[in-house]
Amino acid sequence: MTAYPDFRGKKVTVVGLGIEGVDLVRYLAAQGAQVTASDARPADQLAHRLKELNGVPVRLSLGQNAVADTVSADVVFVSQGVPLGIPALRAAQDKGIPFSSMMRLFLERCPGPVVGITGSSGKTTVTGLVGDMFAAAGRPHAVGGNIGVGLLALLDRLTPETWVVAEISHTQLELADRSPHVACILNVTPNHLDRYAWPDYVALKRKILAYQGAADRAVLNYEDEVTSKMAGDAAGEVLFFALEAEPPRDGAFLRDGVVVCRRGGDEMAVIAASEVPLRGRHNLSNVLAAVAVGTACGLPPHDMASAVRAFRPAPHRLELVASVGGVDYYNDSIATTPERTLAGLRSFEEPVVLLLGGREKHLPLEEMAAEACRRCRAVVVFGEAAPILEEALRTAAAGLTSEERPQVLRARALAEAVSAASGAARPGDVVLLSPACTSFDAFENFEQRGEEFRRLVLALRPASGGRGGQ
Repeated sequence: MTAYPDFRGKKVTVVGLGIEGVDLVRYLAAQGAQVTASDARPADQLAHRLKELNGVPVRLSLGQNAVADTVSADVVFVSQGVPLGIPALRAAQDKGIPFSSMMRLFLERCPGPVVGITGSSGKTTVTGLVGDMFAAAGRPHAVGGNIGVGLLALLDRLTPETWVVAEISHTQLELADRSPHVACILNVTPNHLDRYAWPDYVALKRKILAYQGAADRAVLNYEDEVTSKMAGDAAGEVLFFALEAEPPRDGAFLRDGVVVCRRGGDEMAVIAASEVPLRGRHNLSNVLAAVAVGTACGLPPHDMASAVRAFRPAPHRLELVASVGGVDYYNDSIATTPERTLAGLRSFEEPVVLLLGGREKHLPLEEMAAEACRRCRAVVVFGEAAPILEEALRTAAAGLTSEERPQVLRARALAEAVSAASGAARPGDVVLLSPACTSFDAFENFEQRGEEFRRLVLALRPASGGRGGQ
């Protein structure tokens, strides 16, 4: 699309009224555009979003994505997650109406350097770590993007010296025509196969590198088969991070239990792995990724180490909710794929009662089911995917004795699943909500599911209360 230096008086339609849609409507209205917000959901399902738009001059078109709203616009902005093939967008495309997006507009208008972090898993943790590293180094910065902070709302306070650390999803890259100055791809593993063919999903992740120049930097996972091959796609400098090996280029790796960064061939110890406050090998890999990004941005190792030591994960990511009756309850609602559930399971040595369920995404379940059979005292399956998950567990347990097999319990919804897990757990166990599925059969998003799990767990405590934590 042709860049619009001035939206004043332009007819703009924003399709999708989520966090991005609200960000777009506010920004474009402030720029003087005539804004229409189109969403297929009715007003009662958008109450909290509409409240955020109180006082903003916008025409609302709710309950359907009307073709008339898109074909009459000068430009259509598509929020992430809205399929480009819906009739209203196809009609606009056929008429030659230009499309754009929040991420496209932000990258066009951001005055300073951008760090973009994408991947199938770990994005929020690494984005938070890198943001904290900039803070520890005293460098002007802002953090936003797919973590729930609208980027356009940040523009007024950004200067050419302000670094922006942005979490970027694959859907936010669909309409992008610029790349971040430092682009990090953490991993690319099967995900969203209910919507994208595997080659298309990989191509979207790769797109974060597509518009880089010789002065830009790419940070890639050396041990991920897909991302390591993307080094050849990078126009600028490439840095690797690795957990098990020492990569041949600059970046970050683990040597003798110490995180080491390398830049220009010079190596410096950053932090001992034993000092990392996050559970699981996957989180140690996340720390290495953040250190590699910080190295690419010229951050001092001692500031990176300070940020790691003080870091606490965002909610819904192996979050300790409470200990009730000697059982620790962990909220890992972010785990919407079997791979993420595997990482969560492998973070614990204690016996686990695992909660699996929601809406499945047509991803392979075999490895996760086998690991659950090896590690779990019991597995509670719930929601829309319960029969599929139960069958996967039954298949995985086929070669085990009755003593080795975990108890598999079926629940209709999350509340019943928490009750069943509480009944199956023994003192010293971990009850882990790590569902391996999306939340969309019962909740708006994984955050809402995690909040409900937290409420249900806290309700298990006796009236005198119990030990909670994060």
